[in-house]
Amino acid sequence: MTSVRDEVELAVPPEPVRLRERTRALAEQTPAVGLARVADGGWIAGPLWRLWGPELRRAGLTKARFGEIVAGYGRELWLWVMGERTWAHTASGLAGRVRRRMPTTGR
Repeated sequence: MTSVRDEVELAVPPEPVRLRERTRALAEQTPAVGLARVADGGWIAGPLWRLWGPELRRAGLTKARFGEIVAGYGRELWLWVMGERTWAHTASGLAGRVRRRMPTTGR
């Protein structure tokens, strides 16, 4: 039997280079503020929700829950912002995390 999460496809979007650059500059100028911003997740959750949101809503995931999942991925997002991870690695890992945390029942 196929679950809802198996049906969700979250393609890796193009890297948001300018967003990464702005976030990294903030982290370099004011490390505590930059770290807090990355940990919050909202800075990247918004753009990703615009891309993935329609698919996720159909599968029963709310925007608020998505934001929580993204915030829980803060350490990997930090590594991407600081240049230690590629966007492909980070975004595909986040997509997998989102799918694993999808509601398991109905649309």
